[in-house]
Amino acid sequence: MPSRRTLIAAVWVALVVGLSAAAVTDPRGWRRNLKLQDEVRALEAKNAEVARENQRLAREAKALKSDPAAMERAVRSELGFIRPGEMVLQLRSSAAPASGSSESRR
Repeated sequence: MPSRRTLIAAVWVALVVGLSAAAVTDPRGWRRNLKLQDEVRALEAKNAEVARENQRLAREAKALKSDPAAMERAVRSELGFIRPGEMVLQLRSSAAPASGSSESRR
């Protein structure tokens, strides 16, 4: 017959193994913790990206308030303004040759 000390040790081992298995297999346990850690890392990366964009926009706002050249660039590119006497040329790229090309006449 096993000693009392051996039985107590066996119960403790069984308890630890059982709790460990429950922690690993329980959806609210270890796996959920790993998933949440992944989500935290993704959110931290997104937060850093948003912070960089915020800094870029702050620099742009400061330039638009104090730099006339920056203001002119913004007005020209975003609103399409031109100076008096300037001419705007709109170029179209053609992917296919025109229907009247020499190859279609053959």
